[in-house]
Amino acid sequence: MRPFKITVAALAMCGVNCSNACWAQNALERSAHQMHYDIEMNATFSHGDSPLWLASNRYGLPSVNGNNGYLRTTIKRDASVDSLHKWRIGYGTDVAIAYNDESTFHIQQLFADFDYKLMRLTIGAKQHSLNLKNQQLSSGGQTLGINSRPMPEVRLEMPEYWNITGKHHHWAAIRGHISYGLTTDGGFQADYTRNDPLAHYAKKAILHTKSGFLRLGNAQKFPLLFEGGLEMATMFGGVSYKSLTWDGNESNSPVHLSHGFKDFAKALFALGSDPTDGEQYGNAAGNTLGSWLARLTWQASNWSVSCYYDHFFEDHSQMFLQYGWLDGMVGFEIKLPQNRFVSDVVYEYLKTTYQSGPLYHDHTEAIPDQISAGDNYYNHNLYCGWQHWGQAIGNPLFSSPLYNHTADLTFTSNRFKSHHLAIAGQPLPFISYRMFYSHQRSLGTYNTPFYRAHTSHDLLLDVTWSPERLGKLRTSGWHVGAAFAFDRGSLIGNNTGFQLTISRTGLLTK
Repeated sequence: MRPFKITVAALAMCGVNCSNACWAQNALERSAHQMHYDIEMNATFSHGDSPLWLASNRYGLPSVNGNNGYLRTTIKRDASVDSLHKWRIGYGTDVAIAYNDESTFHIQQLFADFDYKLMRLTIGAKQHSLNLKNQQLSSGGQTLGINSRPMPEVRLEMPEYWNITGKHHHWAAIRGHISYGLTTDGGFQADYTRNDPLAHYAKKAILHTKSGFLRLGNAQKFPLLFEGGLEMATMFGGVSYKSLTWDGNESNSPVHLSHGFKDFAKALFALGSDPTDGEQYGNAAGNTLGSWLARLTWQASNWSVSCYYDHFFEDHSQMFLQYGWLDGMVGFEIKLPQNRFVSDVVYEYLKTTYQSGPLYHDHTEAIPDQISAGDNYYNHNLYCGWQHWGQAIGNPLFSSPLYNHTADLTFTSNRFKSHHLAIAGQPLPFISYRMFYSHQRSLGTYNTPFYRAHTSHDLLLDVTWSPERLGKLRTSGWHVGAAFAFDRGSLIGNNTGFQLTISRTGLLTK
């Protein structure tokens, strides 16, 4: 009987392995179907720089520089088209040729998704959406935004919520991700700061990100829904070129930052210290930051209203309640019943003036008190800041260094208060629009305050025309966008611009 039992077990195991192999093979066969293409031409004409809302929250395209443009081609397959299958494969390639940009040729996206049930492994550079905010109308996330170019990474995630309260209840669900990737702008940083012999920049830095979210509630049973969680990031490793002082003389000395297995683990748990911290004053290795996010939604049958909160922190000083949560973003979103005028309204108030207070003091024998204030949001002593290719990785209201037009990638305006109002609608089946107005009053930074507060008024009107037919000519898949924007004030200057976008989308394979 024993040999027979072993044979049955072996056959059963073989059946499972063969079944998994067949599912994977079927996923590979399906991956040739439902491929989409997108060809896009974009041209921006500006007096001054590109206005804030023509150059922001577009994953690093288009450029901040005045007149600019690009031609972009995307081929993509979304793994979600195979949602009825356990194994799914998605991929995308997205390249652009740009004019008057920081680089002429962009590999904007190049990735592959491998899905099994609720899990996804992504390899490559891919654009990811905002967490708990309106992708089209929000000013952006403070930690993980949509304002800069994506980086190549290895990312393991649960993209959709997983119900953890049983098959028939759906009262609690979780999702999250973890990733490690590489920055691609080291050469750009060196070139951009070449006029300054004491430039501050880094090459070959590694970026670690993670997030975790909990959803509570069941809209089918009760209309109140809560979502909350944490997103964090750490930039570590690479080579930092930093101005150092030796015997009264300054020099630009490279600091080689380790990137071994222990450093990956330290980034994961926000531990460790930098070689420039000294033995007594370790904080967290690399540039560590994050946000606590929360969103509460009342979901009615054909309308909803949400309020949300985004609390940003640098290192550990405001991660918990030691220094008080006096900074943050408070937002409201209203989705109106279907009408021809306004469908969505978003308002956000963002305050960053506190930053744990103005003073920083490491403990000494004479004064043992540790004051971990002066957080200096988006800046860092080893890395040039929370930027990629000169654009803020998080919220673009932290004016991106490219707007400074200096050989410096430091954020010079991180203490501000802002109001952001956005509306969107679809007055006709083939016409949609969105409008932004943002106002900001900035004090500069604690280290370099402005002599007088700088202000900025930023406006956007963006209209998209997507006709199904023009007479007898079928035009389904064609989109024409026209956008007008301006900035007024002393923060990023007086800029006025017009942007034209023509695109064609369609199915490449059925």
